[in-house]
Amino acid sequence: LVLLSFTLVLLIFLLVLLIFLLVLLIFLLVPLIFILVLLIFLLIFILLFSDAAINKEILELKVHCANQGCSWRSILKDFEEHQGQCEYALIPCNIGCGHMVLRKALACHLEKACPNNMSVCPACCHSLRPIELQTHSCHSLGEEKADKKQRKGKSNPLPGTKGKEYCVFSEVGCTFKGTTEKLRVHENSSHVGHLQLLLRAATTTSSDLQASPLTAPAPGKENRAMDEQLPHLRDTLSGLRLHWDMGLLKGEGELETEGGDGRNSSAAHSLRDDDQVTILLDLGRQIDTLQQRVQISENIISVLNREVEKTQLSMKAVERENQSNQEMIYHLEIKVTEQEHRMARKDLVISSMKQCLSAHQEVSYDGTFIWRLSDLSNKMKEAVSSHGNRPNLYSPAFYTARYGFKVCMRLYLNGDGVGKGTHISLFFVIMKGEYDLLLSWPFKHKVTFFLLDQNHREHVIDAFRPDLTSSSFQRPVSDMNVASGCPLFFPLGKLHSPKHAYLKDDTIFIKCVVDTSS
Repeated sequence: LVLLSFTLVLLIFLLVLLIFLLVLLIFLLVPLIFILVLLIFLLIFILLFSDAAINKEILELKVHCANQGCSWRSILKDFEEHQGQCEYALIPCNIGCGHMVLRKALACHLEKACPNNMSVCPACCHSLRPIELQTHSCHSLGEEKADKKQRKGKSNPLPGTKGKEYCVFSEVGCTFKGTTEKLRVHENSSHVGHLQLLLRAATTTSSDLQASPLTAPAPGKENRAMDEQLPHLRDTLSGLRLHWDMGLLKGEGELETEGGDGRNSSAAHSLRDDDQVTILLDLGRQIDTLQQRVQISENIISVLNREVEKTQLSMKAVERENQSNQEMIYHLEIKVTEQEHRMARKDLVISSMKQCLSAHQEVSYDGTFIWRLSDLSNKMKEAVSSHGNRPNLYSPAFYTARYGFKVCMRLYLNGDGVGKGTHISLFFVIMKGEYDLLLSWPFKHKVTFFLLDQNHREHVIDAFRPDLTSSSFQRPVSDMNVASGCPLFFPLGKLHSPKHAYLKDDTIFIKCVVDTSS
């Protein structure tokens, strides 16, 4: 029993220890798992956003077109769009000749060098390029041109033909007019001549088409004109095909009719049959040539229309960008104007602050003030002159104490009152101050004026005591009281005295002392 009990206790201890270790392991693993998951999310976030940032930087790189001769330069993001529009890019011929040509030279290639773009001469049946066909000439073509001139000379209508009908081949040069019966007889007997007129009309149309340019130097009105001409060319070809079929049927009917009487005129009819076959074959070749050239013209116009569309899209993009730039410039101009107004207001504030600072620096608060007057000669001239705008001068304001009377000096360089023209007159002025309510009125303090000798020998001194009954020394009701002082302060004749230095470097100094102790 003891052994069994000991074994049971040991097992319980081991079980508790195992549970403790498991709990400890769980507490250690949970933070580790959380940290691991956090690191994984952080790594994914860094990879995703770093790739996006790198791609954005790559798309903003400056690149240039690799096609020789192209001067395009921009960012990589616009490179793909440029490749679809680059005039110097090599593209295959659109009618399947296998040649690679520059995009801007495609129209010229189709006109001059494309082996699939061949035309047949209507006179000699030679295959030629369009540019060669324009300068090609042969004997048969010369004869046809001569016949054309002769036909034009005979195509003028005759007078007095009212009520008569025209031949259905009048559009190609037939000049016959008559009644319905005569017109039917004419059509049955003249189909060979009609076929010849059709051949000449086809030759004329081919020559006109060869002489017209197949390429447009610039998109716009010329492309629209070619688009408008194509339906007319198709109608002309349809009409020529219809006339050709009519002539062929009539020719066959006449051949059958004349076949019964062939025993009497076999030689003449065989000659006419050969002429008809030749004319019909030439006319068929002319119509086929015209159809080929119309198809080539349609291909070229299709290419030009695509280029026009690309150019229009590019111009719209440039217009949008230009409009955006104009709006940006407008907003920037508004901001610049606002900044200029702000700078002007700040300049005014700074100027006002400088004036206040200067005034505060010159202000005295002890009842003593020295007034420096420079450029005295000009000030004297202004005072003497009858047109002077400044007959008197005011000194900066000063105070008898920190919160005392506000006063200043008033100077007449050419004198005032009894001293006018002979003396310098100097007066004392009481100004309206900020602390007048706290002061004792009237003003009772002694005032002393000094004209300083700048050699420190002999100053000019004059003093006075205020008249308590005078309004000049009562509390001011306006900005300043009436001045009171010394009209005969200093004789003008002694100002330039060599014994004294009252005037030195065109400058004088006047001192005012208010005796606040009395």
